[in-house]
Amino acid sequence: MSGLLDGMRVLDAGIWRPVPHATQMLADLGAQVLKIEPPGGDPMRNFPQLFRDIAGHKRSIELNLRTDEGRARALELVADADVFCEGWRPGVAARLGLAYDDVRARNPSIIYCSVSGYGQTGPNVERPGHDVNYQALAGAIAPRAGEAPAIPRVPLADLAAGTFAAFCICAAWAKRIRTGEGERIDVAMADVVASWSGTSSGNLLRGRTEPTRGSAGYGVFRCADGGWITLAVISENHFWQAVCDALDLAPGLRDLGHLERLERFDECQSAITKACAQLTRAAALERLTRAGAPVAPVLEPDEMASDPQFRMREVVFDAGDGTARLGFPARLLEHPPRPPGPTPDVDRDRDGWAT
Repeated sequence: MSGLLDGMRVLDAGIWRPVPHATQMLADLGAQVLKIEPPGGDPMRNFPQLFRDIAGHKRSIELNLRTDEGRARALELVADADVFCEGWRPGVAARLGLAYDDVRARNPSIIYCSVSGYGQTGPNVERPGHDVNYQALAGAIAPRAGEAPAIPRVPLADLAAGTFAAFCICAAWAKRIRTGEGERIDVAMADVVASWSGTSSGNLLRGRTEPTRGSAGYGVFRCADGGWITLAVISENHFWQAVCDALDLAPGLRDLGHLERLERFDECQSAITKACAQLTRAAALERLTRAGAPVAPVLEPDEMASDPQFRMREVVFDAGDGTARLGFPARLLEHPPRPPGPTPDVDRDRDGWAT
């Protein structure tokens, strides 16, 4: 199968999730990824189901980069690579002799990508952290008034940074093909989340301490069987009318315009809450979907894995052993991504780039 990134060689020195997530996206699109694993293997191997989703189609070589022999072997592999990715804390690559200047000396056109919590510069450059720290600093988990911040279920900073790194690598490779020039890419997890969070206070209005309440018909609602649904009416009158029709809300609410719904927010939201509490999640979804309302269930991950939307789009595959595997989250017509592939045993590809 021909992929969009056929011919790209990626040397992946990352462990855990951000860098391997980035290089998995590249591998799905056809890149040849050689994973440098520390002695004993990537610690993510202790989580087999997660590991297989970030190590499919990759090769593996076990190297102790703290030794002269391991470092020399890594630099040999760099010479034939297009991309070098690392996820160490700033300063570690230099101590290992694998900083950008070290790698570029061996391969002047290398695309060198670092993914770290706070980046290679700035006052936090030496501060340790993990996903929730970066989200917190970036404003992504700021609480509403009167509520406590909640730890996000999805490691957004890890995955966002990995995705952004893959995007930058592809852009740099396009330039390299045209000009032969390499690139130094510095991706900070906190930066990416901050760029998504934005600089406004979100639900806070300048000069006020109370949050704005949003739009009637926008939020999460509990059903009679304990399940939850989400509705997403903003200013659209036709969506609001669809919610009213599906849930048999009081006739006087249906014809309210957006500004009127804002003025009577509590009344409108309370009516939806009471109506949903009388229906099972399945019944609420059926009625709201049939009416054309913007509705979706709140699913657990195992429910998501069996949802027909994700199955049809091949975001989720059967692994063949009774479990599910994640596929590439975009469709490509002419050069489709590779389906989930096998993960390598540690050090299986001792010969490096050799077939």
